[in-house]
Amino acid sequence: MVDQNLINSLGITDEEVNKHLKEALPNGGDSEDLVETVKQASERFQVGSILTGRIVSVVGNDVYVEVGLKSEGVVDLSEFSDPAEAQVGKEIQVFLEAVESDSSLVVLSKRKADRIRMWEHIIATKKEGDVVEGTVTRKIKGGLLVDIGVPAFLPASQVDVRRPFDIGEFVGQKIEAKILKIDQGARNIIISRRKLIEERRAEAKERIFSEIEVGQLRKGIVKNIADFGVFVDLGGVDGLIHITDMSWGQINHPSEMVELGQEIEAVVLSVDKEKEKIALGLKQKTPSPWEGIEERYPVGSRVRGTVTNIVPYGAFVRLEEGVEGLVHVSEMSWTKRINHPSEIVNVGDEVDVVVLSIDKEKHEISLGIKQTEVNPWALVKEKYPPGTVITGRVRNLTNYGAFIQIEEGIDGLLHVSDMSWTSKITHPGEMLKKGDEIQCVVLSVDEEKNRIALGLKQLTEDPWLKQIPEHYIPGQIVKGKVTKITNFGVFVELEEGLEGLLHISELADHKVDKPEEIVKVGSEIEVKILRVDSEERKIGLSLKRAQWAAEDGLTGKDASSPQTQVRRRGGLGADSGLLGAMQSKPILSITQLKDSSETAQDNTTDTKKTESSDQQEKTLDETARAEKAEEDTTQPIEQSEPETKSTVDEDEQKTDEDASQQD
Repeated sequence: MVDQNLINSLGITDEEVNKHLKEALPNGGDSEDLVETVKQASERFQVGSILTGRIVSVVGNDVYVEVGLKSEGVVDLSEFSDPAEAQVGKEIQVFLEAVESDSSLVVLSKRKADRIRMWEHIIATKKEGDVVEGTVTRKIKGGLLVDIGVPAFLPASQVDVRRPFDIGEFVGQKIEAKILKIDQGARNIIISRRKLIEERRAEAKERIFSEIEVGQLRKGIVKNIADFGVFVDLGGVDGLIHITDMSWGQINHPSEMVELGQEIEAVVLSVDKEKEKIALGLKQKTPSPWEGIEERYPVGSRVRGTVTNIVPYGAFVRLEEGVEGLVHVSEMSWTKRINHPSEIVNVGDEVDVVVLSIDKEKHEISLGIKQTEVNPWALVKEKYPPGTVITGRVRNLTNYGAFIQIEEGIDGLLHVSDMSWTSKITHPGEMLKKGDEIQCVVLSVDEEKNRIALGLKQLTEDPWLKQIPEHYIPGQIVKGKVTKITNFGVFVELEEGLEGLLHISELADHKVDKPEEIVKVGSEIEVKILRVDSEERKIGLSLKRAQWAAEDGLTGKDASSPQTQVRRRGGLGADSGLLGAMQSKPILSITQLKDSSETAQDNTTDTKKTESSDQQEKTLDETARAEKAEEDTTQPIEQSEPETKSTVDEDEQKTDEDASQQD
């Protein structure tokens, strides 16, 4: 509706109004043209269209823009990438979001207009596969948002060749990427930085492998540091500097020489084009200090060095820059028992060492500290010749013997076989304990192996040479105690430390299957000595023969006669034990120790004589059994037939075999 009152108040006639309209409108204000003009204006000012406006004022964070509507539009200052761009009079493009808001203002957006124009620009100028540049704005679920004029999505898997631990570290960085996909309908763009890197590296790799040669000097950036070496980016290809090629000297970790991102120059050591591997070296930039090493450090020479590192098995000593040798823990002291090298040296100590060996190919030098002093073992043989009686302390016990400390750092081994002449020692703990002070005899000295053999039993004469064969004669009747029962016989203790074997066939006249049916452990019995073997250190016994002799004594001999008393000497029935009496004998001299083998040979002759006496004894026993058998023929009770001589010999042989198995 036209407000006539308002028109009248203006004081303008109708003719003047028509005149102004003709001047303002094309074609003189033709009605059809006027309709078209109004139509175009209505389409131009539809919501969602982009308008060109002029900044008329800036009030706080509000930028007022005149776009040709009845009221001005407002744009938030934050939509300007640079607030200084919001200057009065400047023309800008804006997006029409609403013709009239609650505050009667036109709602405009510069950011949306910029994105629409940029999207149109990208669609017009870019396609899939093209390279774009942008700034990473923020981290979102699954990747990064990159501003390339419009927001583009960079998936986490496409950020780098190796996925970073935290892709958020790229926020704020400018990057280049390749367009993977453009979705015009959804207005989405997916980009890949990884694909661009891989393509560029492939080109660089091809170029590098066509140019690189062994011996060249190449610059690169330290890309990764591992325990075994350093990876260097040569510009599209990675080369490896192994830790052994970083320094002529000893280093514990590559980080001691380089750091991430550092630019270094290295020598090309090898190139494998098929496997695309390049080996680099740092130490090869300088001459090897191992050239002429034998002339500078001849074996046996004494030099001075600095301890650089200590490990459980030894200490490394630097002789000069790039040349280090190892002092093994076993080469640190002649006498001290070293558990760890730190007991002798510390890192930074200057020490004197002797060159023991050089391996030029492996770059290894073996050094020794103890060789700078006199070897005390070289004096041991003179100080403790075989036959010397020493006093020492039991330092350690093992299954096979005891180590006796003779002096500081000098130990001797007392083997279990050298502890007793008569007792079978299975473990040294049966006789000794740690800390005991004992006397021993030096048996031998091995200067090369640093060993001393000691003996305890050699303090007294071997009773099996003379005393036992003389005291225990075949044919004797002796008393003993049953100590052990086996399936082949019984062991009988004749006196402390001395046992004999009573074979199962010598228990009774009849066949015995279970020895425990005849004797019990701990019971005292009288047995007859069959044989004494000094070489094998065995005594064979018989119970049934002792019983025969007892029966013969009751029928035809006086048990109290001098002959009977002589036959019963020794054993538990004697006044004093043989081995106990030996303790009071003097210690063997060196000459006696050396002549012990000759004494053993002489004793062999005595043994043969004893065996002859035993044979006579057997003959008497057989005659007695034969007579006894004739008398028993008139008795109603059946008796066993007397054994023949061959049977007796077989029994003695069986006794020896079973005793050997037991020992």
